Amino acid sequence: MKRFIILSIIVSGFLPLGGAVAADEKAARPNVVIILADDLGFSDLGCYGGEISTPNLDRLAGEGMRFTQFYNCGVCRTTRATLLTGVDPRRRNRARLLHPDMVTLAEVLGSSGYRTGIVGKWHFAQRDIGFPVYRPTDRGFERYYGIADGACNFFDPAKPFSAYHNSKLPLLFLDGETEVTEFPDDYYATDAFTERAIEQLREFAPGARSGEAPFFLHLCYTAPHYPLHAKPEDIEKYKGKYSEGYEAMRRSRHQRLIELGILSADTKLSPADPEIDAFRYDYAIPDWETVPHRDLEERRMEVYAAMVDSMDQGIGRFLNALEEEGVVENTLVVFLSDNGGCASHPGYRDEDEAKYRLKQNRDTLGSVDSFDFVGPGWGWAQNAPFRRYKVWNYEGGIATPMIARWPGTIEPGAINNHIGHVIDFMPTVMEMSGADYPLQRDGVDVIPLEGQSLLPALRGKEEEKPRFLHWGLYGNRAVRQGKWKMVWGTTAKKWELYNLKVDRSETQDVIEKHPNQARRMRVSWERWAKKTGYPLTGYGL
Repeated sequence: MKRFIILSIIVSGFLPLGGAVAADEKAARPNVVIILADDLGFSDLGCYGGEISTPNLDRLAGEGMRFTQFYNCGVCRTTRATLLTGVDPRRRNRARLLHPDMVTLAEVLGSSGYRTGIVGKWHFAQRDIGFPVYRPTDRGFERYYGIADGACNFFDPAKPFSAYHNSKLPLLFLDGETEVTEFPDDYYATDAFTERAIEQLREFAPGARSGEAPFFLHLCYTAPHYPLHAKPEDIEKYKGKYSEGYEAMRRSRHQRLIELGILSADTKLSPADPEIDAFRYDYAIPDWETVPHRDLEERRMEVYAAMVDSMDQGIGRFLNALEEEGVVENTLVVFLSDNGGCASHPGYRDEDEAKYRLKQNRDTLGSVDSFDFVGPGWGWAQNAPFRRYKVWNYEGGIATPMIARWPGTIEPGAINNHIGHVIDFMPTVMEMSGADYPLQRDGVDVIPLEGQSLLPALRGKEEEKPRFLHWGLYGNRAVRQGKWKMVWGTTAKKWELYNLKVDRSETQDVIEKHPNQARRMRVSWERWAKKTGYPLTGYGL
């Protein structure tokens, strides 16, 4: 197996595009906080139509801007790589998505005098496929605390995953560059990530206040990613709230999204997709009244809601710390999810898995010794009113709630229909900070930026010429330009064309009516696939 040597980057290793930032400009440079939830659905938050209690994120939205058409890359690792680098994922070898010819936000901002810290999920360690351990401190972050892999037990990260989880990835939990293997009895990952983020903030704040060193802080929660783990007092808040099932939840959220102005009044509620995709273990979603053991199904959503609630509580503590440190006015705070709600399961309803689930009950599900997923029904409903969920390129897989607050720049309470993407964070932050994008990294030519700045959108300006955005994930494909979106699903196995201006839920395929538009979009996607190394046929990360 080919091995790559990962080189740590230092300021002298950059060959920048422009000149250094002047001293008087440095004094006004804003701090940047990007908070990333893990597997959060489009309509989970109260300010996006959900019934889960999220007063702190709702407050952030009231003081900032909500985007209605913001996109991620459909799954954890691709979104994180694109967000950090400002370029589309390159599939050059199995699973590795950060390459020597890419630079991260932390590297770019660090070279410009920013303090840099990250807390929570990293997901680029990749010890299982022969690469050396790959830490955030190798890619520009000064401070790090969290899980370098994809998921862990929330109460005891040292506890091995259940046999019903198909990953054999060894856990890597780090405090800086030191591996952590023991955790206190009262540990809960969401709370721990919040407290470490506040510690980093308090360390960085004096330099930010003085103008000597602004900061970039990336808070990456693992909530509400499986396993479903939540504190009993948080679960209790939601007991009995989901007895009507996931279809009723979708209808309620759909109506609230329209009332909030996130969706237009003519937006339809999409039906469930009936097809089975054997590769992703996706099963047709049954009517709620036909589901066996509905008490356990209810419990899964109760625990999930508690996980989101707990994360919101933590975000509230972090936002309070920003105020206490006196850095609110000069700080951009962004919140979003890495993909749509997750419908994963270890072979949902197969014989072995069913036996395992029946050993659980309402009292144990959600505790340290349980291991469960929210499942397809709830995972689909969390993205109301859209089709599908995580890993799919329909709106349910790639549309994310996105909140941005920047006092003095962003109009409070604004709702923005700009079509944005996680690829846009790098050029946005560079424009805000005056940082330079390098031509080279440790002697290797760097891929040019592929996103575009969100600053005009944050300032309330309308989008100009529509650009092309592309996706490819596990055989699913999509391309969007303006109101048009074309999708290839692994069950349909054909291109479908939708006019999202009038059909955001992708219910009316109009490809036969607009063959020329479809042809242009297909050509654009194929060019993108060749450029990024995504296979033109078959599956690919």
